[in-house]
Formats: sequence, structure tokens, C-alpha cells
Amino acid sequence: MAKEVLDNKCPSCGAAIFFNPTLGKWKCRYCDSEFTLEEMQKHNNASNADYNDVKSGGNYKAEDDTNYVTYICQDCGAQIVADEQTASTFCVYCGNTAILKNKLTGEFAPDYIIPFKQEKKTAIEKFKGLSKGHPLMPRSFNNEKNIEKITGVYIPFWLYDINVSGQVDLTGEKVSSWSSGDTTYTKTDYYKMQRNLTMDFDRVPVDGSTRFDDSIMNSIEPFNYKEVVDYNHAYLSGFLAERYDINNENLFKDAAERTLTSAKTEVLSSCVGYSSKRITNNGLVAKQTKLEYALFPVWMVNVKYGDKYYTFAMNGQTGKFIGNIPIDKKRLLMYSVMVFAICFAILLAISYVMYLFNK
Repeated sequence: MAKEVLDNKCPSCGAAIFFNPTLGKWKCRYCDSEFTLEEMQKHNNASNADYNDVKSGGNYKAEDDTNYVTYICQDCGAQIVADEQTASTFCVYCGNTAILKNKLTGEFAPDYIIPFKQEKKTAIEKFKGLSKGHPLMPRSFNNEKNIEKITGVYIPFWLYDINVSGQVDLTGEKVSSWSSGDTTYTKTDYYKMQRNLTMDFDRVPVDGSTRFDDSIMNSIEPFNYKEVVDYNHAYLSGFLAERYDINNENLFKDAAERTLTSAKTEVLSSCVGYSSKRITNNGLVAKQTKLEYALFPVWMVNVKYGDKYYTFAMNGQTGKFIGNIPIDKKRLLMYSVMVFAICFAILLAISYVMYLFNK
């Protein structure tokens, strides 16, 4: 038996309602009504109740060992298939958001969420703008089929509060030189230094899903934590969402390394007036003081070129856009031939002018 899903209805007309990033409200596409979170909650349409009554069943494993679960769309009754990490998806028949209510409860329930602030049209504009300044980008990248695939996804992040403390020993060098007659002298003085450091880092983010490239997630940071709000499933309306599949214990090392790197940079910057400096003994230790789980907004699209996928992502809050652009080898060859032809024509013209001048 398939499991049930949760969606959000317009309190005015009962149609499916979605979160509008520009308005920061829920807007009905049918009756144009707008609602705040408080108004949605008033109509019992955005409850954070714990859904532990989900019926079991509908699980199966694909040939690639991925576990899938089927759900029933409350709008059209169709079965929705999703893998174990998907928390919010779309019904392929009626297009409504299907929030898989057992995916973000209990240990998987987020503490916070940053709602989408950038609309899809902004992501599309930035994706289309890739061709500017990149004449060798494959033409297929601006294909409408690729643009249509741009999707808003809530990515799971672990947020660590970390204290870094300890003693650091350093060696600094001061180099001086002078001349006497035809001889130049150089003197290097060595200094031993010691620093005792204590630093607190708040909400160091680490991507909690194996499906997303960590380098891409790191590149679209930072997120503005001033806009963090308590998690409510209603914010997922109109977007995909993932739940974490890497435990926080396994990712603490990544967060700790980031804080330790920042702490070492701070230690080195405190030693001024030296030609060079290096750490000889690093006694810094990172300790976790608090842990939170949150969902952050990202617009994403994967484009296949050759036998490789290229991921482009935009921070759904700040609009920061990143992506690696491949070079179209055919266009590169065409441009090379064109440049060669132009240069050859210019040289030929110069040679002809010189011939006439010397004739």
C-alpha cells in the first residue's frame, strides 16, 4: 500500500497553493489570494505536527540498489515514486507539490529553514547570461530544454557551533641587508613566538547530502542567517527538498577543518613585522558546542555535454551564481581557423603594401 503525502491548500478556494519568494507569502495561482504564515496556520494549513501515523508499505529496490517508496497524490490520486532521501517532490500528472510527510519528522525534522527569496526567472536570466563573455560555450547549454530543468531545491545542512582553543608556537624571520663598498651583507634574525587562542564559530554549514557536490555548495555560500526562520513544511510548497543522508558525526571533521584553518590564519595575521613566519607546533583543538539542522534554498540545473554532467547552482537567497563552463572543441577549432585566416590576410596585405612601396 502506498504512503500518503501532504500538500497545502488555499484557504479561499481549496486549490493547491505555493510559496512566492518575491512576496514572502503563499499566493494562490487560481484566485490570487495571498496569505502569511500566520494566516496559513490559522486555517490549519501549515501545521508542524509530527506525522507518525504514516502507513508503511510501497517500498522496493531498483536494479541500481536505490530504495524507492510510492506515495499517493492527494490532488489527483496518482502514485508518486521517490527515493529514500527525497522529502518534497512533484506529481508528474497534476504538477502539485508532494511533501512526503514522514521524511522530515523525528530525527529528520529540520530546526530551521531559509525560505527562497530569488525567483526562478532570476536563475534563468543568470543561466542565459553565461554565454556573454564565453564565446566557446557549447550552444546546447542555452537550449530551452536545459532552461526548463532549472529547479528550486532545499538542501540539507548541518550547522555547527564550534570552539577552537589551544597554543600555537611560531617562528618568525626578519631579514635586513646593507652594503659596504662593493659588498652586500644580509642578516636574518629568527624569533620564537607563542600564541594562546580561543575563538567561537557560530553555525558553520556543511552539506548533509551525498547527492550534491560539496565544492558547489561551499561556493554559493554564505547564507544570511538573519533570515533563518523556524522550520515549517509549508515553505516547501512549489520546491523540491532533500533530507540528510550523512550523519552529523561524519561531517564534523569538515566543519572543524574550516574553523581550524580560519584560526591558524588569525594567528599568523597577529604576528606582524616579519619577512616570513611559520607555525612550528599547532596545538589548536576544535570542539562542537551546539548542533542544528536546517534546509537552505538553491536553484540548480545539470547539463550533460559529452559524457559529463555540468552543475550550475544559484543561492536561492542571495542570488550568487556559480558553474563550470566547458569549451566546445568544434567552436574552438572554428575560431582558431578564423583567427588564423584573419591574421594571414593582414600579413598578406602588409606584405603587398611593402612590395608596392619598395617597387
